[in-house]
Order: sequence, then C-alpha cells, then structure tokens
Amino acid sequence: MGLQERITTVVSTKGQVILPKAIRDQRHWGAGTRLIVEETADGVLLKSMPVFAPTDIDAVFGSLRPTGPALSIDAMNAVIADEARRRARD
Repeated sequence: MGLQERITTVVSTKGQVILPKAIRDQRHWGAGTRLIVEETADGVLLKSMPVFAPTDIDAVFGSLRPTGPALSIDAMNAVIADEARRRARD
C-alpha cells in the first residue's frame, strides 16, 4: 500500500480508535464485534474473537442425547462400512 493509499485514524483522549468503515465492512465487523488485540514487532494486530471458545472432543463427547436404541457393535461396523463405501464413490 503506497503512502497516498494508507488509511489513517486518530486515538481519542479516552484511548479509543475508530476503524474506518471500509475496513469494518471488508472484515464484517459490526457494532459489538469483540476483537483480540496483539502487540507485534510491527505494531498492533486486531483479530476478531471466535464466537465460540475452542473445544476438543473430550469436552463435548456425550453431550448429545441418543435418539433411539443403542446399536450393537456389528450394526455400528455395518454403518461405518456403508459410509466408507459411500465416501469412496464421491
């Protein structure tokens, strides 16, 4: 980005910075968007905060209620084999 193309803003007396509308629109950052502020060697980096906290399989395993009777091991293996065959065709 050349010097004439740079977008500038000002830090207010309250320490607030207004992000230009073009940047907010490009990033889809509406009012209330939470941002992560990181200090880098080149300056400050703003990133949108994920809507959901990071999780792993252990945190969510078993959180969904079953909708029917439990399957036998043979029935589970048959479903897995059917899905593997379907994906091999795709």
